Amino acid sequence: MTGNDPEQPFRQSGWPRLRTKFFHLLFLLRRPMTLGVRGLVYDRERNSIFLIRHTYVPGWQLPGGGVEKGETMEEALARELEEEGNIAISAAPVLKSMHFNRLSSPRDHVGLYLIEAFRQIGPKRPDHEIAEAGFFPLDRLPEGTTPATLRRLAETFHGVTVSPYW
Repeated sequence: MTGNDPEQPFRQSGWPRLRTKFFHLLFLLRRPMTLGVRGLVYDRERNSIFLIRHTYVPGWQLPGGGVEKGETMEEALARELEEEGNIAISAAPVLKSMHFNRLSSPRDHVGLYLIEAFRQIGPKRPDHEIAEAGFFPLDRLPEGTTPATLRRLAETFHGVTVSPYW
């Protein structure tokens, strides 16, 4: 590396690097954690949000999913929105909050992003994962909208204190 890399003085090599890698592996085995993202896709003009209904869990909810190895949270969000809603993000999403999803797993955390700049390439057709999907006015959400989704909407749009729990 050249002197142009400002992180070079902080990079480890040799035994210290191996030791650090060993401790990271040990930590992963003893305390694995999962990380997910959810996208609150908001159409300001229509005062509506995008929701999905999975084929394998009940209720209407915000689209999203797990962050894969080697993927950033924003990359995972873009991938999930494309897969679950044919939605392409047009500007940087805003990380609104992080939540411990204790109902899913004792080690699961979810980042909630607000997306206001987007385009939907086409309507989302049902498939093996998504039974239904669409935009719904905030004052006419579908019956069966999950409690977690309702909490995130109240926190985002009505000033309710953000819960640390999903």
